[in-house]
Amino acid sequence: MTDLRAEFPVLERVAYLNAGTNGPVPRRAVDAAVESLRRQAATGRGDPAFFEPFLAEADRLRARVAGLLACDPAEVALTGSTTDGVNATLAALDLARGDEVLTSDEEHPGVLAPLAALRERIGIRVRTAPFAELPGAVGPDTRLVACSHVSWISGRVMDTGPLAAADPPLLLDGAQGLGAVAVDVRALGCDFYAASGQKWLCGPNAIGYLYVRAERVPTLPAPWPGYHAMADGAGGDGPRLHPDARRLSTGFPAPHDAAFAHAALDVLEEAGIERGQERAAALAARLAENLAGRGITVAPRGRSTLVSFAVPEPDAFVERLAATERMVVRALPGTPYVRASVGPWTSEAELERLAGLVVRG
Repeated sequence: MTDLRAEFPVLERVAYLNAGTNGPVPRRAVDAAVESLRRQAATGRGDPAFFEPFLAEADRLRARVAGLLACDPAEVALTGSTTDGVNATLAALDLARGDEVLTSDEEHPGVLAPLAALRERIGIRVRTAPFAELPGAVGPDTRLVACSHVSWISGRVMDTGPLAAADPPLLLDGAQGLGAVAVDVRALGCDFYAASGQKWLCGPNAIGYLYVRAERVPTLPAPWPGYHAMADGAGGDGPRLHPDARRLSTGFPAPHDAAFAHAALDVLEEAGIERGQERAAALAARLAENLAGRGITVAPRGRSTLVSFAVPEPDAFVERLAATERMVVRALPGTPYVRASVGPWTSEAELERLAGLVVRG
C-alpha cells in the first residue's frame, strides 16, 4: 500500500512498528489540527458559529466509529482513552463489596488499575485466569468479565462466544482491536467495548470510544455527568440526561483533536480499512512464521496484528534497534518479549529486516 505509506512522514525516517502504543500520524491529520487551531485563534471560541459545528463534528465522529464497531451511533460514547471507557463502565455498573470480577493474566494496566482501585474503594474481588482458559472460568459468583479482545502481550484473540453466553456482562478492552482487526460488537456478544483513538486509528492521544449495548443503557447512571451527558432541552420535569450511550461519555474532544481524528480516518478509509486489516494480519502471521522458522520463540498468538518474540535482553534490543537501525518496536515489561505492531503501512522489507536483526541478536 504505497499510497498509504506516503501519508505518514515518520515512515520516511524509520521503520515504525509500534502502533500498538501509538499509531503513526498522517500528514493530513496534522494539517487538519493546525487549521482548526488557526480558526479558533482567528475567529474565537465563544459563539454559536464555533459551538454548533464543534458539536456536529463530535456526533459525526461517533457515527463513523459506530460503523467500525458495527453498531448504532446511539451506542457509542466519546471518552479520552480506552482506560476512560473501562473506568466509565465500572463506575456505571452497580458493583458492591464482595462482587467478583473475572479477568485474564494478560491484561493491560488500563484494565488492571481500574479494577485495583475499585477493589480498594468498595472491596470487589478480582479473580484472574489464564487468557486461553478465561472462557471456561466464569463461575456462579462472577458479576462481570473484563478482558482484552486482543491481548497486548501475545496478540491472542479472546474466544468471546462462551463469555457472551454466560450471565455476567462482558467488558472488552479493544485497544488492540479497533482499527487493527475487524470488529463486530454484536458478533462478539459484548456489552461494553472500550477502545483507543491513538493506536490503530492513528488519531490523537486524547480521544477514545466506548460501545455500550443499547439494552444496557437504561439501567446505567452517568459516571461523569456534565453538559456532554445532557439531552437537548430541560423538559417539564427539569434536566434530562441523554437516553443513549452518550450519558457514559467523559467529555467532548477538543475541536482540533476531532479534526485530527476525522482526517486520520479519511486516510485509512481511502486506502480501504478492511483491505488494510487483512494485509496487516497476513504480514504479521508471515513474520511470526519467519521468526519461528529461525528458532526464535514467538508468543502464542491469534489472527491479529501483534507479534511478540523472545530475546535475551528486550530493553537493550529495543534501544539498539532505535539507535542504530532506525526501527521502532516495544519491549513488554515483565516478559521476555519484544513486540512488533504490524500495520497496513508496514512493508515486507521492514519485516524481513527485523527478522534478520532478531536472529543476529
